[in-house]
Amino acid sequence: MRYAAFFVALLGLMGTAVAQAPVSEPQSIEITVYNQGIGLVKDRRKITLARGRQTLRFEDVAAKINPTTVHFKCLDNPEAVQILEQNYQFDLVSREKLLEKYLGREIEIVRYDRDGKIVEVQQAVLLGQRGGRPSVVRVGQEIVLDPQGTVKLPALPEGLIIKPTLVWDISSQIVGKPLCEVSYITEGLTWEADYVAVVNQDDTQLDLSGWVTLTNTSGVSYKNAKLKLIAGAVHRVQPIVYRADKARRAGMAVPEAEGFEERAFFEYHLYTLQRPTTIRDNETKQVSLLSADGVKAKKIYILEGPATRTTEKENIAVKIEFKNSKDQGLGLALPQGTVRVYKADQEQSLQFVGEDRIEHTPRDEVVRLLLGSAFDLKADHKVLKVQRIAPNITQYDVEISLRNHKDDQAVEIVVNEKLWGDWQVLNASQEYRQKDARTLEFVVSVPANGQAKVSYRVQVKR
Repeated sequence: MRYAAFFVALLGLMGTAVAQAPVSEPQSIEITVYNQGIGLVKDRRKITLARGRQTLRFEDVAAKINPTTVHFKCLDNPEAVQILEQNYQFDLVSREKLLEKYLGREIEIVRYDRDGKIVEVQQAVLLGQRGGRPSVVRVGQEIVLDPQGTVKLPALPEGLIIKPTLVWDISSQIVGKPLCEVSYITEGLTWEADYVAVVNQDDTQLDLSGWVTLTNTSGVSYKNAKLKLIAGAVHRVQPIVYRADKARRAGMAVPEAEGFEERAFFEYHLYTLQRPTTIRDNETKQVSLLSADGVKAKKIYILEGPATRTTEKENIAVKIEFKNSKDQGLGLALPQGTVRVYKADQEQSLQFVGEDRIEHTPRDEVVRLLLGSAFDLKADHKVLKVQRIAPNITQYDVEISLRNHKDDQAVEIVVNEKLWGDWQVLNASQEYRQKDARTLEFVVSVPANGQAKVSYRVQVKR
């Protein structure tokens, strides 16, 4: 009962502060969110100005604002308004701070009966507080510990506010309500892409849909905001710290009038939502990014590792790859994010088959997703012989056995042997290619319910 009454009294004090209305009228707001967990806020409002020097209070800014990034501009008459001084006030009201401000000052302690009627009112001087409750008070000449009752305070102490506020000392040459823009960077705004891919029965095509997942913990809501997203690694100076329903079509399934429009911007990519949206504080929002059906895909089996590894029994990875091209119904720069892959079982019920994370992927690049290990494919990798030819030259004889336990399906397995130093293949049991300076690649056909072997000798100079 006493805690509820305390909050009633506290709300009364807050009501007094809210009556001091901000001298601005919201007009429009634009949010640009970056991958690094920051957002650029552009807030346009009609500002009430008088001629001469004055104080302007700008409320409803993000609690996680970086005050050093604030920029004020009078759009109607930029030369007529000058900022002389800027302050960011963030000492917000709380039980603890209220009582801290009243240490050594007089308060009232009110006791109620079960019916909510006042039975006693004590005038006391607050000497100590703990956890937002008076712990030591003086009543008359007596010291009382942990007094029982509801605390009433006569007024909101100076310096405490109910919401973060920018306060400017302004010199104005105009009178009226010009349109002004306040921009700033805040933390607490993050976004990433999430994708869902559904592969067909023979793993040759997939349907891909993408969503933007936006999270707002900045401390303020943005109503009917114009939303923009920046994909790319924007460099920032680090401070010193001491301490599902799709329709088949040729291109993207998200109409431009409703979804995101993507464009190159500087060395990044900019995605602009073609409609306003409300981003509430402490909310995660998902907005459709793309949808494409019938994208050509390929399932790949890969055995990869150091050529000189001693592990014999090995699993074979299974991957799905597709090309991010316009002729595949894609061709949109894909932001980094997680791709979750599904496939229908015999009862046409979708089952989860794996997920992987992609980096920012430009148009016409190949996307390759690691889904897991192939259950019916196994490998043995053996270094049969090691011969030192010279102090810095060694020859390795390697044999790789591949087994396919599928009864009705032959497979191709890509074997990537990782090598270091200056290396040369002296002989091999089948064709190979040097994929790059450190990779020797074999593509091995393994019959259904059968096996295949690859052997080679490599000379390494280090």
